[in-house]
Amino acid sequence: MKKTIFGLMTISALALTGCNQKGGGYGGKNVKLKDDNSKVFYTMGNMLGGNIARLDLNESELNSLVAGLADAARKNKARVDVNKHRGKIQQLVAGRMEKAAEKQKVEGKKHLEAFLKEKGAKKTESGLAYKVLKEGTGKKPAATDKVEVHYHGTLIDGTVFDSSVERKKPAKFPLNRVIKGWTEGLQLVGVGGKLRLVIPPELGYGPRGAGKIPGGATLVFDVELLSIVDPVQEKKEMEEAMKKAKKAATAKNEAAKKAAPAKKAEKK
Repeated sequence: MKKTIFGLMTISALALTGCNQKGGGYGGKNVKLKDDNSKVFYTMGNMLGGNIARLDLNESELNSLVAGLADAARKNKARVDVNKHRGKIQQLVAGRMEKAAEKQKVEGKKHLEAFLKEKGAKKTESGLAYKVLKEGTGKKPAATDKVEVHYHGTLIDGTVFDSSVERKKPAKFPLNRVIKGWTEGLQLVGVGGKLRLVIPPELGYGPRGAGKIPGGATLVFDVELLSIVDPVQEKKEMEEAMKKAKKAATAKNEAAKKAAPAKKAEKK
Protein backbone atom coordinates (compact mmCIF):
# COMPACT_ATOMS: atom_id res chain seq x y z
CA MET A 1 0.00 0.00 0.00
CA LYS A 2 2.85 2.37 0.89
CA LYS A 3 4.49 1.92 -2.52
CA THR A 4 1.13 2.38 -4.23
CA ILE A 5 0.41 5.63 -2.40
CA PHE A 6 3.79 7.24 -2.99
CA GLY A 7 3.78 5.99 -6.57
CA LEU A 8 0.42 7.67 -7.03
CA MET A 9 1.70 10.93 -5.60
CA THR A 10 4.78 10.84 -7.84
CA ILE A 11 2.67 10.22 -10.94
CA SER A 12 0.23 12.93 -9.89
CA ALA A 13 3.10 15.39 -9.56
CA LEU A 14 4.41 14.47 -13.00
CA ALA A 15 0.95 14.90 -14.44
CA LEU A 16 0.84 18.44 -13.10
CA THR A 17 4.32 19.45 -14.22
CA GLY A 18 3.02 21.31 -17.25
CA CYS A 19 0.49 23.35 -15.27
CA ASN A 20 0.89 27.11 -15.43
CA GLN A 21 -0.46 29.00 -12.45
CA LYS A 22 -0.02 32.37 -14.13
CA GLY A 23 -1.87 31.06 -17.17
CA GLY A 24 -5.20 30.35 -15.55
CA GLY A 25 -4.73 28.25 -12.39
CA TYR A 26 -4.24 24.49 -12.35
CA GLY A 27 -6.28 24.14 -15.54
CA GLY A 28 -3.77 26.18 -17.50
CA LYS A 29 -6.55 27.68 -19.61
CA ASN A 30 -4.23 30.21 -21.23
CA VAL A 31 -1.53 27.69 -22.15
CA LYS A 32 -1.00 27.56 -25.91
CA LEU A 33 -0.42 24.08 -27.35
CA LYS A 34 1.11 25.11 -30.66
CA ASP A 35 4.45 23.28 -30.97
CA ASP A 36 5.19 19.56 -30.70
CA ASN A 37 6.92 19.85 -27.31
CA SER A 38 3.93 21.51 -25.68
CA LYS A 39 1.59 18.91 -27.19
CA VAL A 40 3.80 16.04 -25.98
CA PHE A 41 3.89 17.44 -22.44
CA TYR A 42 0.13 17.97 -22.52
CA THR A 43 -0.35 14.37 -23.68
CA MET A 44 1.91 13.16 -20.86
CA GLY A 45 -0.15 15.07 -18.34
CA ASN A 46 -3.42 13.89 -19.83
CA MET A 47 -2.34 10.24 -19.70
CA LEU A 48 -0.99 10.40 -16.16
CA GLY A 49 -3.61 12.75 -14.78
CA GLY A 50 -6.19 10.00 -14.40
CA ASN A 51 -4.45 8.97 -11.18
CA ILE A 52 -5.39 12.28 -9.57
CA ALA A 53 -9.07 11.60 -10.11
CA ARG A 54 -8.92 8.81 -7.53
CA LEU A 55 -8.11 11.39 -4.83
CA ASP A 56 -11.22 13.44 -5.73
CA LEU A 57 -9.46 16.75 -5.05
CA ASN A 58 -11.42 19.98 -4.90
CA GLU A 59 -10.15 23.15 -6.62
CA SER A 60 -8.38 24.47 -3.53
CA GLU A 61 -6.58 21.17 -2.88
CA LEU A 62 -5.47 20.84 -6.48
CA ASN A 63 -4.16 24.41 -6.45
CA SER A 64 -2.22 23.64 -3.27
CA LEU A 65 -0.68 20.58 -4.89
CA VAL A 66 0.39 22.60 -7.93
CA ALA A 67 1.79 25.39 -5.73
CA GLY A 68 4.01 22.92 -3.87
CA LEU A 69 5.16 21.35 -7.13
CA ALA A 70 5.91 24.72 -8.75
CA ASP A 71 7.83 26.06 -5.71
CA ALA A 72 10.02 22.95 -5.55
CA ALA A 73 10.63 22.93 -9.31
CA ARG A 74 11.62 26.63 -9.25
CA LYS A 75 13.67 26.21 -6.07
CA ASN A 76 11.50 28.72 -4.22
CA LYS A 77 11.33 28.67 -0.44
CA ALA A 78 8.64 26.27 0.81
CA ARG A 79 5.58 28.05 2.19
CA VAL A 80 5.02 25.46 4.94
CA ASP A 81 7.18 23.17 7.10
CA VAL A 82 7.43 20.30 4.62
CA ASN A 83 9.13 17.93 7.06
CA LYS A 84 6.30 18.42 9.54
CA HIS A 85 3.58 17.51 7.02
CA ARG A 86 5.45 14.87 5.00
CA GLY A 87 4.39 12.05 7.34
CA LYS A 88 0.71 12.84 6.83
CA ILE A 89 0.75 12.15 3.07
CA GLN A 90 0.29 8.40 3.34
CA GLN A 91 -2.63 8.66 5.75
CA LEU A 92 -4.39 11.33 3.68
CA VAL A 93 -4.02 9.53 0.36
CA ALA A 94 -5.00 6.17 1.85
CA GLY A 95 -8.14 7.75 3.31
CA ARG A 96 -9.08 9.37 0.01
CA MET A 97 -8.51 6.16 -1.95
CA GLU A 98 -10.59 4.20 0.55
CA LYS A 99 -13.40 6.73 0.27
CA ALA A 100 -13.21 6.64 -3.55
CA ALA A 101 -13.26 2.83 -3.52
CA GLU A 102 -16.36 2.81 -1.31
CA LYS A 103 -18.09 5.21 -3.70
CA GLN A 104 -17.19 2.94 -6.62
CA LYS A 105 -18.55 -0.03 -4.70
CA VAL A 106 -21.90 1.66 -4.04
CA GLU A 107 -22.33 2.71 -7.69
CA GLY A 108 -21.28 -0.75 -8.83
CA LYS A 109 -23.89 -2.40 -6.63
CA LYS A 110 -26.59 -0.24 -8.22
CA HIS A 111 -25.37 -1.19 -11.68
CA LEU A 112 -25.35 -4.90 -10.81
CA GLU A 113 -28.87 -4.74 -9.39
CA ALA A 114 -30.11 -2.98 -12.54
CA PHE A 115 -28.40 -5.60 -14.70
CA LEU A 116 -30.18 -8.41 -12.83
CA LYS A 117 -33.53 -6.95 -13.92
CA GLU A 118 -32.64 -7.66 -17.55
CA LYS A 119 -34.10 -10.71 -19.22
CA GLY A 120 -31.86 -13.75 -18.80
CA ALA A 121 -29.62 -12.19 -16.18
CA LYS A 122 -28.65 -14.37 -13.20
CA LYS A 123 -26.50 -14.22 -10.09
CA THR A 124 -24.40 -16.95 -8.52
CA GLU A 125 -23.91 -17.57 -4.79
CA SER A 126 -20.57 -15.73 -4.90
CA GLY A 127 -22.25 -12.55 -6.16
CA LEU A 128 -21.21 -12.84 -9.81
CA ALA A 129 -23.89 -11.58 -12.22
CA TYR A 130 -24.03 -12.93 -15.75
CA LYS A 131 -26.13 -13.36 -18.85
CA VAL A 132 -25.53 -15.90 -21.60
CA LEU A 133 -25.59 -14.01 -24.91
CA LYS A 134 -24.94 -17.07 -27.04
CA GLU A 135 -25.14 -20.70 -26.01
CA GLY A 136 -21.98 -22.65 -26.70
CA THR A 137 -22.20 -26.04 -28.39
CA GLY A 138 -18.85 -27.28 -27.11
CA LYS A 139 -17.49 -28.51 -23.78
CA LYS A 140 -17.48 -26.22 -20.73
CA PRO A 141 -14.02 -25.54 -19.30
CA ALA A 142 -12.80 -26.47 -15.83
CA ALA A 143 -10.94 -24.03 -13.58
CA THR A 144 -7.70 -25.88 -14.36
CA ASP A 145 -8.10 -25.52 -18.15
CA LYS A 146 -6.35 -23.03 -20.37
CA VAL A 147 -8.76 -21.16 -22.61
CA GLU A 148 -8.67 -19.00 -25.72
CA VAL A 149 -11.08 -16.08 -25.62
CA HIS A 150 -12.08 -12.77 -27.11
CA TYR A 151 -13.18 -10.20 -24.53
CA HIS A 152 -14.15 -6.57 -24.08
CA GLY A 153 -13.81 -5.11 -20.57
CA THR A 154 -15.32 -1.83 -19.37
CA LEU A 155 -16.11 0.04 -16.18
CA ILE A 156 -19.79 0.63 -15.41
CA ASP A 157 -19.61 4.04 -17.13
CA GLY A 158 -18.52 2.38 -20.37
CA THR A 159 -14.82 3.26 -20.12
CA VAL A 160 -12.82 0.53 -21.88
CA PHE A 161 -9.85 -0.66 -19.81
CA ASP A 162 -8.90 -3.77 -21.78
CA SER A 163 -10.13 -5.44 -24.96
CA SER A 164 -8.75 -8.26 -27.07
CA VAL A 165 -11.52 -7.39 -29.53
CA GLU A 166 -10.03 -3.92 -30.10
CA ARG A 167 -6.55 -5.43 -30.39
CA LYS A 168 -7.98 -7.95 -32.86
CA LYS A 169 -6.03 -10.73 -31.19
CA PRO A 170 -7.55 -13.47 -28.98
CA ALA A 171 -6.03 -14.11 -25.56
CA LYS A 172 -4.98 -17.42 -23.97
CA PHE A 173 -4.57 -18.04 -20.24
CA PRO A 174 -5.21 -20.62 -17.50
CA LEU A 175 -8.58 -19.98 -15.85
CA ASN A 176 -7.17 -20.43 -12.35
CA ARG A 177 -4.71 -17.56 -12.82
CA VAL A 178 -7.16 -14.74 -13.44
CA ILE A 179 -9.62 -12.84 -11.22
CA LYS A 180 -12.24 -14.96 -9.44
CA GLY A 181 -15.09 -13.57 -11.54
CA TRP A 182 -13.44 -14.86 -14.70
CA THR A 183 -12.56 -18.24 -13.23
CA GLU A 184 -16.16 -18.81 -12.19
CA GLY A 185 -17.84 -17.10 -15.13
CA LEU A 186 -16.08 -18.90 -17.98
CA GLN A 187 -17.18 -22.24 -16.54
CA LEU A 188 -20.80 -21.26 -17.19
CA VAL A 189 -20.64 -21.44 -20.98
CA GLY A 190 -19.46 -23.97 -23.56
CA VAL A 191 -16.97 -23.45 -26.37
CA GLY A 192 -18.47 -21.21 -29.03
CA GLY A 193 -20.61 -19.42 -26.45
CA LYS A 194 -20.61 -15.81 -25.36
CA LEU A 195 -21.66 -14.22 -22.10
CA ARG A 196 -21.70 -10.93 -20.25
CA LEU A 197 -20.16 -10.85 -16.80
CA VAL A 198 -20.81 -8.14 -14.21
CA ILE A 199 -18.10 -8.67 -11.62
CA PRO A 200 -18.26 -7.00 -8.18
CA PRO A 201 -14.93 -5.84 -6.67
CA GLU A 202 -14.81 -8.83 -4.30
CA LEU A 203 -14.43 -11.07 -7.37
CA GLY A 204 -12.33 -8.55 -9.31
CA TYR A 205 -9.50 -6.29 -8.22
CA GLY A 206 -10.82 -5.38 -4.77
CA PRO A 207 -10.36 -2.04 -2.99
CA ARG A 208 -6.95 -1.31 -4.55
CA GLY A 209 -7.82 -1.69 -8.23
CA ALA A 210 -5.21 -2.20 -10.94
CA GLY A 211 -3.92 0.08 -13.70
CA LYS A 212 -6.90 1.84 -15.26
CA ILE A 213 -9.27 0.05 -12.89
CA PRO A 214 -10.03 2.13 -9.77
CA GLY A 215 -10.32 0.54 -6.35
CA GLY A 216 -13.76 -0.88 -5.57
CA ALA A 217 -14.78 -0.95 -9.23
CA THR A 218 -17.42 -3.27 -10.63
CA LEU A 219 -16.32 -4.64 -13.99
CA VAL A 220 -18.33 -5.54 -17.10
CA PHE A 221 -16.98 -8.09 -19.56
CA ASP A 222 -18.36 -9.48 -22.79
CA VAL A 223 -16.49 -12.75 -23.30
CA GLU A 224 -16.54 -15.24 -26.15
CA LEU A 225 -15.07 -18.67 -25.41
CA LEU A 226 -13.23 -19.65 -28.60
CA SER A 227 -11.63 -22.88 -27.42
CA ILE A 228 -10.23 -24.94 -24.58
CA VAL A 229 -6.53 -25.24 -25.31
CA ASP A 230 -5.22 -28.78 -25.78
CA PRO A 231 -1.85 -28.80 -23.93
CA VAL A 232 -0.44 -31.56 -26.15
CA GLN A 233 -1.40 -29.76 -29.35
CA GLU A 234 -0.13 -26.45 -27.98
CA LYS A 235 3.25 -28.03 -27.19
CA LYS A 236 3.49 -29.41 -30.72
CA GLU A 237 2.64 -26.01 -32.21
CA MET A 238 5.29 -24.32 -30.04
CA GLU A 239 7.92 -26.87 -31.07
CA GLU A 240 7.03 -26.40 -34.75
CA ALA A 241 7.24 -22.62 -34.37
CA MET A 242 10.67 -22.93 -32.73
CA LYS A 243 11.89 -25.22 -35.53
CA LYS A 244 10.72 -22.74 -38.18
CA ALA A 245 12.36 -19.85 -36.36
CA LYS A 246 15.63 -21.79 -36.03
CA LYS A 247 15.53 -22.78 -39.70
CA ALA A 248 14.92 -19.19 -40.76
CA ALA A 249 17.81 -17.95 -38.59
CA THR A 250 20.15 -20.60 -40.07
CA ALA A 251 19.16 -19.65 -43.61
CA LYS A 252 19.77 -15.98 -42.84
CA ASN A 253 23.24 -16.72 -41.44
CA GLU A 254 24.14 -18.85 -44.48
CA ALA A 255 23.02 -16.10 -46.83
CA ALA A 256 25.15 -13.59 -44.90
CA LYS A 257 28.22 -15.84 -45.16
CA LYS A 258 27.77 -16.22 -48.93
CA ALA A 259 27.33 -12.48 -49.37
CA ALA A 260 30.44 -11.60 -47.33
CA PRO A 261 33.09 -12.39 -50.02
CA ALA A 262 31.17 -10.37 -52.61
CA LYS A 263 31.06 -7.35 -50.27
CA LYS A 264 34.80 -7.59 -49.65
CA ALA A 265 35.45 -7.70 -53.39
CA GLU A 266 33.34 -4.59 -53.90
CA LYS A 267 35.37 -2.68 -51.30
CA LYS A 268 38.64 -3.60 -53.06
